[in-house]
Amino acid sequence: MDTLEAIFSRRSTRHYQNGDVSPSELDTLLRAGMAAPSAGNQQVWHFVVIDERRILDKIPDIHPYSKMLKEAPMAIMVCADTSAETKPGYWIQDCAAASQNILLAAEALGLGACWLGLHPREERKKGISQLLNLPANISPLSLIAIGKKGEVKPPAGRYLESHIHKNGWQV
Repeated sequence: MDTLEAIFSRRSTRHYQNGDVSPSELDTLLRAGMAAPSAGNQQVWHFVVIDERRILDKIPDIHPYSKMLKEAPMAIMVCADTSAETKPGYWIQDCAAASQNILLAAEALGLGACWLGLHPREERKKGISQLLNLPANISPLSLIAIGKKGEVKPPAGRYLESHIHKNGWQV
């Protein structure tokens, strides 16, 4: 799939068909995440692959908008080792870029994906950290549900000319 086609056709998928994500597809998703830019090339991100049904089914108790995980065969949590930062605070941008790369790679592979925000909701971060036994220096940013699309949505068409400003803020 062409890059621009993936960008413009990508939508959040909340319903999934039966079927697993192949090891090759998972490898591509993780490589895409790690291909993202990072501040000072610090690459403090880590990726937790969750494919155990017992864990996926517990996450909606922590994250109120994650019920699609009961259908999705897997999820990838994008997080950072904040103790390894050389550019403090930029882990959020780095992990956000990695998350977007994973979403676009999923679309290019014909898979469905949905970004579930963990940061900055402390109750979600604490709950997922406990569930996944994360060390104190690991800070979760997002959880991405992934699977075979069980729904097809048209492009969103979010372009708004009124949100474009040239050479400063002018109305």
